[in-house]
Amino acid sequence: MAMMLAVCSAGVFAQNGTKPVELKEITDGVYRQVTNVGEMRSLPDGEHYTAMNPQRTMIVKYAYRTGTPVDTLFNVSTARECGFTSFDNYDISSTGHHILIYCDVESIYRRSTKATVYDYDVRRNYVKPLSDSKTKQMIPTFSPDGRMCAYVADNNIWIRKFDYDTEIQITKDGELNKVLNGVTDWVYEEEFAVTNLMAWSPDSEILAFVRSDESEVPEFSMQMYGDGTYPSYYKYKYPNAGERNSTVSVMAYNLSSKDTKKLDVPMDADGYVPRITFTTDPSQLAVMTLNRQQNRMNMYYVNPKSGVSKLILKDENKCYVDSEWLSSIRFYKSGFTYVSEQDGYSHIYLYSPTGVLLRQVTKGNWDVTRLLGYDEATKTTYYESAEESPMRRSVYKIDAKGNKTKLSTKEGTNSATFSTNFAYYVNRYSAANTPMQITVNETKKNRVLRTLQDNAALTKKLSALSYSPKEFFTVTTASGYELNAWMIKPKNFDANKKYPVMMTQYSGPNSQQVLDSFGFGWEYYLAEKGILVVCVDGRGTGARGEAFRKCTYMKMGLLESQDQVEAAQALGKLPYVDKDRMAIWGWSFGGYNTLMALTVGKGTFKVGIAVAPPTDWRYYDTVYTERFMRTPKENAQGYAETSPLLRAKEMQGKLLLIHGSADDNVHFLQSLQYAEALVQANKQFDMHLYKDRNHGIYGGNTSFHLYTKMSNYLFENL
Repeated sequence: MAMMLAVCSAGVFAQNGTKPVELKEITDGVYRQVTNVGEMRSLPDGEHYTAMNPQRTMIVKYAYRTGTPVDTLFNVSTARECGFTSFDNYDISSTGHHILIYCDVESIYRRSTKATVYDYDVRRNYVKPLSDSKTKQMIPTFSPDGRMCAYVADNNIWIRKFDYDTEIQITKDGELNKVLNGVTDWVYEEEFAVTNLMAWSPDSEILAFVRSDESEVPEFSMQMYGDGTYPSYYKYKYPNAGERNSTVSVMAYNLSSKDTKKLDVPMDADGYVPRITFTTDPSQLAVMTLNRQQNRMNMYYVNPKSGVSKLILKDENKCYVDSEWLSSIRFYKSGFTYVSEQDGYSHIYLYSPTGVLLRQVTKGNWDVTRLLGYDEATKTTYYESAEESPMRRSVYKIDAKGNKTKLSTKEGTNSATFSTNFAYYVNRYSAANTPMQITVNETKKNRVLRTLQDNAALTKKLSALSYSPKEFFTVTTASGYELNAWMIKPKNFDANKKYPVMMTQYSGPNSQQVLDSFGFGWEYYLAEKGILVVCVDGRGTGARGEAFRKCTYMKMGLLESQDQVEAAQALGKLPYVDKDRMAIWGWSFGGYNTLMALTVGKGTFKVGIAVAPPTDWRYYDTVYTERFMRTPKENAQGYAETSPLLRAKEMQGKLLLIHGSADDNVHFLQSLQYAEALVQANKQFDMHLYKDRNHGIYGGNTSFHLYTKMSNYLFENL
């Protein structure tokens, strides 16, 4: 066992404070950093941006260079016929003549919302509802010419024509839990991170959309207890691994002929269409498809009038194609960009309009983590990567000749958003012991123009606390893998004493918890109470290349839990660690991996806490599970070996199992099934339920109650 320990020096506080870390202050967000300054949206000229004022009563136009307001684009107090006093969101048309104003936004699932949407006619200074219906609208989408807006109401697509002040209904077959037009079903939203599958042609003549028929998808129902005497039921379509998915088809509505046709896209009957978008050519609708195993991505150009399809790009992988990178396909007159793992790392590739590879833009034994943009005028690509370290992120630009410039200047985690013309960018920087700093920067001279947020107030609060800073180190496991980790020690740490350890982790595919970025949470409270807190990123986690990321394929959970167990055993050899008092906890996949670690650890962990855990991959959704495991029919052994449910008799240690009864993601059913398996295996455990709480388990006093319960469980049993 080898272990290297190095204190992260970036921005470490003096640590001279005397105030103890209080759990209530942590759960109340007292030490939460400010991560935004209001959404700054670049206007087409790239020299200006828009933002809502803090009161959400105005949309103001600002100059990037100076930050000074130059115009007010909308004001609730001066707009004619404005019946609301504040709003939640907005969208501006390409011409600037119309602004959509969102009010009474209502969340549906993790990403989807519906709202009462208003059209603000800028030239007339006039507000009116976008739709004549009283039904709330979803995914309002401007046409490129700014003269129309498509939207969805009750699963049907409508188009509002501003010039004629009319709206027309495009589809009529939409029905709850049966047919969706333009919007996505639960599993597309959750696992492909997409809620809008509508696309306008560049000439505003065609509206393409995906129609999803989820009639045959199994229905899941949850009891909602509310405050009444009798509970109600919430029902929605949720496909477990191996079950039927929605049947999808790509449609095109022609505004001139007023007809809708189904496009002949070559794809498997059980395949996916995670994204559609037009190229710069109105005769080329780019349709991206995945087969059910998700190891083959095909992109077709489909002519929306003739229906003829042509294969343009094909990406195959022995494991799976990461659908996250479909958003990196961006079209320009000179071609398109795409991020692929074809050389073993995530890198940017540039293609001609016909799909001919022009060049590999980035190269090296490191991963690109975000494609930030491509400036067609200068042939310059902007991106974020982990080339310095898997634990850090930096922002770069690279020209057509391969000349690379690092734009971010501070070591830690950087994330940039560029103006439309790439003349400016907003950078968000933080490090393990430095709260976020948000700056506006000039790209050409690579200099800071002004600081929008420095979190000075938070820094002052932290300086008054008594706590130890986060330290980074690597641990080499018995299997020979060097893993990145961090540790938080009690403030008055004494190397001659032995401390209990609590390991915190998530461990899911391509995730990372060991990052040089700021966060001040529960772990600092535990350290205050004398527990040494450690986090280790095991195999399957991100920014270390494809081989490290995908080695868990078909056996998701085995290597991840093995790494936590072996890391704990390695830590147990340190002179100041009490190897008989080790705990592990996690939420969601982290909760699942906690159960697996208690299952395969043979007593390594004395205590485990699992919050909202999957307990058998057969009970989780198709897209996520099959991406990493294939179907239960194809991989029966893999599902059995990675199932805490089927291996309940092997669980060792004190367990606290926690779940929300209204979890639409990882169903409460999973914890109930596991609890029953433990009962039948004669395994004692503790369990707590949160009524009507979803996967996040929050609201009111819930967070404080949850973390208090978990803390006390550790104090009493570790």
